[in-house]
Amino acid sequence: MSEYVLELKGITKIFPGVKALNNVQFQLKKGEIHALMGENGAGKSTFIKVITGVHQAEEGEMYLDGTKVDFKGPGDAQAAGIAAVYQHPTSYPDLSVTENIFMNHEIKKGGVLQWKQMNREAQVYLDQLEADFKPTAEMGTLSVAQQQMVEIAKAISTHARIIILDEPTASLTANESEKLYKIVEKLRDDGVSIIFISHRFEDMYRLASRVTVFRDSQYIGTYDVDKITNADLIKAMVGREISDMYPKVAVEPGEEVLRIENFSRLGYFKDVSLSVRAGEIVGLTGLVGAGRTEVMEAVCGITAKNSGTVFLNQKEVHVKNPTDAADLGIILLPEDRQKTGLIMSWGLGRNVTLPIMKKMRNGLFINEKKENELGKKFLEEVDTKAVTVFDPASSLSGGNQQKVVVAKALAQDNMKVVIMDEPTKGVDVGAKAEIYAIMSDLAKQGYAIIMISSEMPEILGMSDRIYVMCNGRITAELDAKEATQEIILEHSMEKTEKKEAVR
Repeated sequence: MSEYVLELKGITKIFPGVKALNNVQFQLKKGEIHALMGENGAGKSTFIKVITGVHQAEEGEMYLDGTKVDFKGPGDAQAAGIAAVYQHPTSYPDLSVTENIFMNHEIKKGGVLQWKQMNREAQVYLDQLEADFKPTAEMGTLSVAQQQMVEIAKAISTHARIIILDEPTASLTANESEKLYKIVEKLRDDGVSIIFISHRFEDMYRLASRVTVFRDSQYIGTYDVDKITNADLIKAMVGREISDMYPKVAVEPGEEVLRIENFSRLGYFKDVSLSVRAGEIVGLTGLVGAGRTEVMEAVCGITAKNSGTVFLNQKEVHVKNPTDAADLGIILLPEDRQKTGLIMSWGLGRNVTLPIMKKMRNGLFINEKKENELGKKFLEEVDTKAVTVFDPASSLSGGNQQKVVVAKALAQDNMKVVIMDEPTKGVDVGAKAEIYAIMSDLAKQGYAIIMISSEMPEILGMSDRIYVMCNGRITAELDAKEATQEIILEHSMEKTEKKEAVR
């Protein structure tokens, strides 16, 4: 028997004009959790699709238990015991959990679907994962974490011995991530081999014994997790040293720009008060669901508050809708850039100039030359990596999409306050450093910045002051120089949660 349950040698995949994979290799042992890391565009997604039979490589060989295989389609990979769980669950929201689990491999007898048997077996798989929902539940009613459980249950139902998890923690809370870790460890202990793809270093350190790095579609190396330093791993991923991951420039904060007092919205948050000054980066953190985003959406008029006051430059202002906020210079960069930050099918230039479309008009028509020139100017300011302003937003990596959202904010020349909601979510390590540099430069220019984030290292690394929220309330205001992850976590949790954490 081979040492490896899965081995790929010299894999090359070519799309028209692009080498998506260039002579890469990979080895996976039985019962191993093997991390696969690299920047966006490194070739990880294409690699998954080669393993699962979605794409066929032009060059190279793949082996299962030492035997060469040649998958002609996803069905071949599934039959061989390989399953993939993607970052965005590929489920059918209007169907039941059971129907999703057994999709394409339903249990039939004489051509008749055996619903009772499938529900029973689905419950067994859910029990293995300690799921808190029934197999008869409608998929669309489940949280993202629960939907991922169903995808894992589906993989187990196909008797998969190799499971690929693609960015599974990207949209999960800390508690949900910890639950997923335990599920993955149990699968490993049961002899399942796991390929775990993630941008988050904590995922790798928590789970993996080895990590393979891809960069620019090429294999860089495979390392024992306990023998490679963080700095060396980053260098392998981005091709250069990032000496200062959080390149924050020291800025003496100016006058107060924005202050909110006693903000309340029934069922979401209560008596929230905070402020931010010119040139200051204020971190707003807490566990997901604490009410951080909801407060800022109310500030921007996206949702209505029940009570509270907004002061801009010491004067009370009234914000009834997002247009009012934008006119006052309060700009929100939303958490979900693909759904609410960009129009993915539009060109980059048009996305950037969308908020100032009135200025692009020449009578009844858009002055396209002016539009393209302005779009190009602001995209270059944030160093967006794209071929032309006409490239659709959907063609860019997550980090570059985030840069387009920032460029869109900069196009609004009255901007005073920038609210950045999870600015590095789903972004690779190299792009994170670039976004932090942009944030620091904005502060240096005198903009007031509020950064909502679940990642405590970036909250500590980029903030001047930190507000912590728990259960819809501000529980602490901290000087970033004195704050620690432990202090932030202490204020992020309710008393009952703290007791559980101690246990």
